[in-house]
Amino acid sequence: MPQYQELPCGGQVLDIDAALKDGILGCGPEPGDGALGDGGKQPVELRKMMDELDAAGDGGGDEVVPAVFICPISLEPMVDPVTLCTGQTYERANISRWLALGHRTCPTTMQELWDDALTPNATLRQLIAAWFSRRYTRFKKRSADYHGRAADLVHGLRGTAVPRRQPLKGQARVAALRELRSLASNHQSVTKAIAEAGGVSLLTSLLGPFTSHSVGSEAVAILVSGVPLDADAKAALMQPAKVSLVVDMLNEGAVDTKINCVRLIRILMEEKGFRPETVASLSLLAGSMRLVRDKRHQDGVAAGLELLNSICAVHRPARSMIVSIGAVQQLVELLPELATECVEPALDILDALASVPEGMTALKDCPRTIPNAVRLLMRVSEACTQRALSMLWVVCRMVPEESAPAALEVGLAAKLLLVIQSGCGPELKQQASELLKLCTMHCTSTVFLAKCKLTKTIQ
Repeated sequence: MPQYQELPCGGQVLDIDAALKDGILGCGPEPGDGALGDGGKQPVELRKMMDELDAAGDGGGDEVVPAVFICPISLEPMVDPVTLCTGQTYERANISRWLALGHRTCPTTMQELWDDALTPNATLRQLIAAWFSRRYTRFKKRSADYHGRAADLVHGLRGTAVPRRQPLKGQARVAALRELRSLASNHQSVTKAIAEAGGVSLLTSLLGPFTSHSVGSEAVAILVSGVPLDADAKAALMQPAKVSLVVDMLNEGAVDTKINCVRLIRILMEEKGFRPETVASLSLLAGSMRLVRDKRHQDGVAAGLELLNSICAVHRPARSMIVSIGAVQQLVELLPELATECVEPALDILDALASVPEGMTALKDCPRTIPNAVRLLMRVSEACTQRALSMLWVVCRMVPEESAPAALEVGLAAKLLLVIQSGCGPELKQQASELLKLCTMHCTSTVFLAKCKLTKTIQ
């Protein structure tokens, strides 16, 4: 098919439909697609289409957005392309901002502009609209298929399918839940369809004392995939029998199941009607700590730390229980091996545990508290330095005659001087000064200066 149509005056104009169908822009039609001007198509604003495709992670489908559609300034697809006198095309808002800043050159070629007029590029705008319209149509068709399939699965599990049948049981139930979980995790918009079909009440009802872990793990995975949970659903999930099942799966399930159980508990903790005593369970705390210790799965480490940190914040009595399962020594020993983003929540937990007598004693008795805390000073962030100083302060005040020399031996004095001379906040500097003063009271001046690693001139 010719991609250009002859005009009476002898010129040519690009036939957009033909160009797209012949694939010159890498986006040929799929079976079932209508022509660009089909009367059945609903007009959708180009920007709205792009935003919806981006939100769904389907900005270009399986194909790359043609480079000619990309603005050289923002590197994003253009909605209102305009052309400069140099022949280069830009998004109107971006090039207008460039000119408003006083630039009189073309951003791409750096040629001086002899004319700052912006000429609308109508042909390119039509091509962009046509390309994204086709992608949008296909995206909507796929979404409708996914939504319909999700609704069918929910009705099959509930026994409300047409024609009416008994609810799915046994392996058929597990298979349906697994497919529903896959749809929800791969297509975020499906979660709304699940809720509209009554999926939330169904999934909540599946969790109970007689639920198998194969069913429970799939139900929990769907519940934490983004399905909207209202106050009633969260209240139902906080029933003791349901929480007990979630805790059992946290201790005995696969790693992914454990992570999902932790996420579900955190979702419930955010509800206003949450009862803190719900998390006052040694089994729950031990399961979370076991997840933190499994260094093979960083997502699990982060999820476990976040849950323990939240529990310490909302339920003070749980702090003593966390200490009783050996969390202080385990966390202290893990500090050097944790990923950077996990260090701060781990220190937050240790700081909370140090507020109870058992936690203070556990910090003092752990042989790695001082060296690991000193190593973290001025290493990760100011907040981490603050928490590490607090740990050192607790230990050194409890047994200064033992802890102060040990801390100086591993380089505390030099680190404290570095904190004092840094750009840290005044409270942190004051804390470092007080700890440095405490250390000087329990060693000779000669030893102190030697441990500071100062030169003779500075001494």
